[in-house]
Amino acid sequence: MSALPHDAAWRARAAKVIPGGMYGHQATTLLPDGFPQFFARAEGARLWDVDGRMFIDMMCGYGPNLFGYGCQKIDAAFQKQLYAGDCMTGPSAIMVELAEALTAMVTHADWAMFCKNGTDATTMAATVARAHTGKRKLLVARGAYHGAAPWCTPRPAGVLPEDRAHVLSFVYNDVNDLARAFTEAGDDVAGLFAAPFKHDAFQDQADVDPAYARACRAACNATGALLIVDDVRAGFRLARDCSWARVGVQPDLSAWGKAIANGHPISALLGAERARDAAASIYVTGSFWFAAAPMAAALATLRMIRETDYLERLETLGGRLRDGIAAQAARHGVPVRQTGPVQMPQILLGDDPDFRKGFHWARVALDHGLYVHPWHNMFLNAAMTDADIDAALAATDAAFAAVAKNGASLPPVPQLRGLFA
Repeated sequence: MSALPHDAAWRARAAKVIPGGMYGHQATTLLPDGFPQFFARAEGARLWDVDGRMFIDMMCGYGPNLFGYGCQKIDAAFQKQLYAGDCMTGPSAIMVELAEALTAMVTHADWAMFCKNGTDATTMAATVARAHTGKRKLLVARGAYHGAAPWCTPRPAGVLPEDRAHVLSFVYNDVNDLARAFTEAGDDVAGLFAAPFKHDAFQDQADVDPAYARACRAACNATGALLIVDDVRAGFRLARDCSWARVGVQPDLSAWGKAIANGHPISALLGAERARDAAASIYVTGSFWFAAAPMAAALATLRMIRETDYLERLETLGGRLRDGIAAQAARHGVPVRQTGPVQMPQILLGDDPDFRKGFHWARVALDHGLYVHPWHNMFLNAAMTDADIDAALAATDAAFAAVAKNGASLPPVPQLRGLFA
């Protein structure tokens, strides 16, 4: 038997059979040393790694965990349908119930199609937009994340210029630059992708400017392009409707995933009547897209979204966390920038251009039982309590104290070398 700690032993084994040892957003190459790669179990707001360490989890599986890990009501619905029939030769009638429930909740939506992850949903949206308009160009905000397909992945390896030939970018919340992008594209815009708010990695977040949202809608109306809100990350975390309903702007299409089934594998594309024929004309499918058990979990999740005060509780708890961190940072003399919705916080340290202080802050918090991310927005879930926020703040207080003491002497972060000027 290996004398290595369990996580290290599993990493060594993974390196032999998995390229890079891990891939995508689950790779820990861009996390502080000592962060776990492999986990053993999760419950409510807590996560246990394979070495038995317990953490309050501020990542919630990178967003899917809305009502807590292992939510009994949701998992019971999943298990009941799993035993009745899950991935069958055709879908269960529950697919129709789920489409009815989503279109009843989301103002702009008249129809729904289901898939497995966010990239499926955003890529389907792009295909529907092109089928509807007969045009080619997709407009996306610079730095925005819309998935991991070649047309939108943030990493260039294996991507051909042809994959991005008809994707043009503009600056989020900048009405003038949006107009420039439409002018550059000419009469060839199929769709405009819009994030619910600016939630790019490594950066401060910014809420959507209502004037910008209205400009997006007006430009699509004028050109015939479809307005697409990518609500995969933020869906039902900001509103019980499409996130842009908060600013009174309705899209033609919206992509959903992550939290719509509390972590069970399902995503969705919702659309307005004008795009129905185009959606019916495209060929998209997957062996597991019609699985019934995740649809049952989604129905149970939607019921809890409608019937509980989860959103208000997330806002209250997030406000407590934000206020507490602000007070701690001031007391320890460590500048901090907290941006984004309080239920999806981005926490970055000031005077930290290469993130060495942020990595140290996150690592010390981890050692005190709190899993935070040094450069990605985080998430609260409705299983969290005031006691959890108190425990989280105890961990962040220790982390701020450590940065105040050691910040001037911290070494660079090797894995980030070359990413920042």
